[in-house]
Amino acid sequence: MGSVTTPSFDRRTAVSLISRLRTARGQDNPFPIYKELRSQGAVVPAPWGGYLVTSYELCDHILRSGAWLEPDKPWRERQGPRTRWSAPSAREIGSTLPALNPPDHTRARRAAGTFDRGTVERLGRTVTQATDQLLDTLSDRLRDGEADFAALVSEELPIATIGNWLNLPAADWPRLRELTHEQVFTQELLPSASQLARSDVAMAELRAYFLDLVRDRRTRLRDDPVSRWITTWDSLEPDQDKADQEVYYLALFVLLAALETTSTLLSTMTLLLVEHPRRWDLVAADPDELVPAFVEETLRYDPPTHVISRVSAADCLLEDVPIRRDDMVHLMVGAAHRDSAKHPRPGRFDPYRRPAHLAFSGGIHYCLGAPLARLEAQTLLRQLISRLPRLTLVRPPARAPRVAFRRLLNLDVAVA
Repeated sequence: MGSVTTPSFDRRTAVSLISRLRTARGQDNPFPIYKELRSQGAVVPAPWGGYLVTSYELCDHILRSGAWLEPDKPWRERQGPRTRWSAPSAREIGSTLPALNPPDHTRARRAAGTFDRGTVERLGRTVTQATDQLLDTLSDRLRDGEADFAALVSEELPIATIGNWLNLPAADWPRLRELTHEQVFTQELLPSASQLARSDVAMAELRAYFLDLVRDRRTRLRDDPVSRWITTWDSLEPDQDKADQEVYYLALFVLLAALETTSTLLSTMTLLLVEHPRRWDLVAADPDELVPAFVEETLRYDPPTHVISRVSAADCLLEDVPIRRDDMVHLMVGAAHRDSAKHPRPGRFDPYRRPAHLAFSGGIHYCLGAPLARLEAQTLLRQLISRLPRLTLVRPPARAPRVAFRRLLNLDVAVA
């Protein structure tokens, strides 16, 4: 796509930039590094192979194009037995809905259903009730001084929402949340061997949990998504074991997607709200307009996922750079969202902006749970500014050691 000449590639510079990106300082604020990376060109060869894409236009094109595929299970198998793609957790993720390509993706997505208006309305009642309870707890803690918003609210609201929807025992929620945070390393940009090992252990436990859940629901079908998925897959797949496997992959995907990225969205949104007092007052003065706008600008400014990977279905040119079939491109979404060709003054957080963003991916893989994530974020923000006095940031938060999947480890706040 396009005919813009890519600047000459300096491998030493790219290695230095990626090394800096993987440091604690780089993960805390990767945006200056992204700016340097964009100066290398819209398509930059990655030091380990494949390519980094930093242009918003190109990232958007790739996500929408059928010429670019997910790194699915067959692709992972072709990479060989001694690569990160052969790790048990990587192979397991390769069978979940986000990693499938047509026609498997089409079949699985239809079986999953959607968050239609009726489902979102029912979930809205759960989200509202859970938010009320969590903000009550936060208010109690704030009377003693400071409180960790991430631990008390951001981490709790997504698991309460999806746990209730899937009808999972509340006693299991803390462990499922821990396992979700552990497994994500297999989807990172450059996971270490120790991180992959942690993902493998977590994924094995998640697999056992959800396969047991599916078998149990099959003996006592209820009015819940897992039971409905069992009925749907039984009509599509005559082999009951294979049908149960497909339901397991759906339940696993829903949990992982609902917990990891949504909790990060909630924490990032609240950080942006409390670190500058004027923003709180601004949103409180006009919540009908600025609550949805604030959420969307958060998704652009610092999305939960900074990297999305695709592979080429055939030999092609991308901005005059030759790409071979099966080559991987890493769409640097966090960098693309700061592309000044798309967004004027991209480094400025502006809740009045009407941003286009790629936080929920695009094309056939547009996030199934986007309506639910928006619902949780908007509900929390609206109740936060209406129920609590203005909060302030006590100290800068720490972040998990990740590049692709952002996560605040704490968000310590106090009444201003």
